[in-house]
Amino acid sequence: MKMRYTHGALAIVIAFAALSQTAQAGTEVKSLPLQAVLGQAAPGGHKQAVAQPQSGADIALFFGDEAHPAVRSQLGDASESARIARRTDDQTTACNRALSEAVDRLRTYAHDHNANAIINIRTSFHSTETASATDFTCGVSGSAAALRLRGDAVVLETN
Repeated sequence: MKMRYTHGALAIVIAFAALSQTAQAGTEVKSLPLQAVLGQAAPGGHKQAVAQPQSGADIALFFGDEAHPAVRSQLGDASESARIARRTDDQTTACNRALSEAVDRLRTYAHDHNANAIINIRTSFHSTETASATDFTCGVSGSAAALRLRGDAVVLETN
């Protein structure tokens, strides 16, 4: 009888250890400042990402309800995702790299579709969405960081 109790207790300890490891490997949804990746506003008020592909360098980005010039034409919805391996990065650095990659993809999409801006940009991870001019949403685990950007590809009036 005593032997069964020992095996049962051992099974409980093993199960608890497995659950603890699973909990540690879970994904955390974070809200982080856009400023670290997008830098200062460029002339004209729109944000410029620090790293830009050559094909999208002229694409303005407007997050949340940021004011922008009048829309000359709507070109449709734009959506890009990024999932990057964390390597040895801390959570914030990994999320910033994921945002930078998604911004590059969004700008390339806009350029390829003859847009000069993406407006109303929202960030999300699964069902958590942020429509903010100052913060973005990112999901980060021990192995990766991921997010999605969605907005409207447009041609804005220019002076």
